[in-house]
Amino acid sequence: MLDFAIPPMQRKHVIQNLFIGALALSLSTHATAQSEKEEKLPPPSATEDWSFKPPLVTPGETCAQPPSDAIVLYGTQADLSKWEHPDGSPVKWKTDGDAITIVPKATDIRTKQKFGNMQLHLEWRTPDPSEDKDFNRGNSGVLIMGLYELQIYESWNYNTKIYYNGQAGSIYKQHTPLVNAARKPQTWQTYDVIFEAPVFRTDKTLEKPAFMTVFHNNVLILNHVELKGPMVYQGYPKYKYHDTKLPLQLQEHGSRVSFRNIWVREL
Repeated sequence: MLDFAIPPMQRKHVIQNLFIGALALSLSTHATAQSEKEEKLPPPSATEDWSFKPPLVTPGETCAQPPSDAIVLYGTQADLSKWEHPDGSPVKWKTDGDAITIVPKATDIRTKQKFGNMQLHLEWRTPDPSEDKDFNRGNSGVLIMGLYELQIYESWNYNTKIYYNGQAGSIYKQHTPLVNAARKPQTWQTYDVIFEAPVFRTDKTLEKPAFMTVFHNNVLILNHVELKGPMVYQGYPKYKYHDTKLPLQLQEHGSRVSFRNIWVREL
């Protein structure tokens, strides 16, 4: 109860303060109720996705063995039936047990099967550096879709001088690897690659560029980098329309680089 002995002016201020306090309390109560109503969460089952059951895949017992759903392009047998030269002729590279070695001037080889999005594993080995010239030491490359080159080169300890976006693990003349994870010459090395193929619109213009992630000897060296277009030695890369799937290609560049344990998982 208000004390009416309070002077009229003070009484007016007291009444105003009481009204403001009551209004604030009402608004606060309403906001709390509204907040509690909005924060009422759905049951856990609402966010459970049962629409896609991932298929079972058995990994290899060792890192050298491909998983059960892999397409083995070159394994433990000297089998080149899945490869050809770009002119369609049989492969002239040298096989030696579980490895295949470039024969200089025999030209590139490519897969008969075509691929787009992929997980790729391969192992490679550069020859004795004394075999090659200074700027062509262990020079080769993995041309995904025959266009996008992941460079192979003898880059151990930077013994060979070459621009950094041309060393081992680079996207040739586009991206320098985060680190140099190269091993010594004549030592087997690994590439594990995730490749996302470019997407073109129906009018053949580019909708989405290609992306690549690369592990070199189990070390992340390229982290989902955007490709600027197909490899070019001179000039600047740019996209041109091409099929959604194309052959995987290994480059012959005059050096006797060897390969083994090549497999692909289509994504």
